[in-house]
Amino acid sequence: MATNTGQMGYLPRGGAIFCTIPDILYLPELVFGGLVLSLVASTYLLPYNPQAYVISVAIFCFVMTFLWLLIFACGSHHNRSSWASADVAYHGFAALLYLSASVLLAYITIFWDVTVGRDTLIYKLDVAAVVFSFFTTLLYVIHTIFSAIRWKSF
Repeated sequence: MATNTGQMGYLPRGGAIFCTIPDILYLPELVFGGLVLSLVASTYLLPYNPQAYVISVAIFCFVMTFLWLLIFACGSHHNRSSWASADVAYHGFAALLYLSASVLLAYITIFWDVTVGRDTLIYKLDVAAVVFSFFTTLLYVIHTIFSAIRWKSF
C-alpha cells in the first residue's frame, strides 16, 4: 500500500500527524487550551457568567481537539475530502469560539480589576489566561488556514 505523504490532498494518519502542517498544531492547541482552562479555573469565577463561558469554550475545544487528534491518528478519516471539509469547519468554529472567549476574558479582566481592586496574584493569573487564550485563538486560526489550503487541494 503506497502512501502519498508528499502530495497535496492527503490527510495524514498515525505518526504522520506530528510531521505535517496543520496537524502538528494539535498538541500546542491542547497544551495552551489546557493552560487557559487551568488558569481561569484557578481564579475566582467572578463574574460567573462570562467566566463560565470561557471555561465552557476551553473544555469543549479541548475535548473536541483531542477527539479530532484521535480520529486522525487512527486513520478513521480514510482520506476522504469530507473529513478535510469537516476539519476546516471545526477549526474555524473553534477559532471563532476562542476569539469570543478571549475578548470577553480580556474585558472582564480589565473591568473587574478596575472596579473591585482584586488580589495581585489573581489578576496576574487572569492576565496570563488572557494571553494564552489569544495565543490559542491564533493557533486555531493558523490551523484553519492551512486546513483550508489542504481542503482546496482535494
